[in-house]
Amino acid sequence: MLDVGSPAPNISLVSDTGETISLSALRGKPVVLYFYPKDDTPGCTRQACGVRDSWESFEQAGATVLGVSPDGEASHVKFKEKYSLPFTLLSDPEREAAKAFGVWVEKKNYGKTSMGIERTAFVIGPDGTIAKIFRRVNPDEHADKVLAALAEV
Repeated sequence: MLDVGSPAPNISLVSDTGETISLSALRGKPVVLYFYPKDDTPGCTRQACGVRDSWESFEQAGATVLGVSPDGEASHVKFKEKYSLPFTLLSDPEREAAKAFGVWVEKKNYGKTSMGIERTAFVIGPDGTIAKIFRRVNPDEHADKVLAALAEV
């Protein structure tokens, strides 16, 4: 399990534009990497729109924001267009990044157990180490909590 102060795993994933993005290439400025279960679902939409609605503050903080889910590129493109999302979405269909960050977990829902993405946000400092972790983050509080953490990075 990753902790604050740990080096962030160097993941490389395909973005909604078809470009491969590696965390190591983003060193030198803060990165917000957040994992969410599925495009265009109620909680995930509220979470993404919260970032969108606070976008100016994220830009002022100099942060790169990356949303990660198992959805494919086409789904991400539709999600971004539908809600005018100004940040990059990354596809993790094999859940390799989710596993590397410890967010591919066993979940229980209505008595059934299954594997799924635990909604989690990581604030990664310019040096590539994890500055803050928000596990099981509330979609409605996500943007405010992450922005507060960015102010400390």
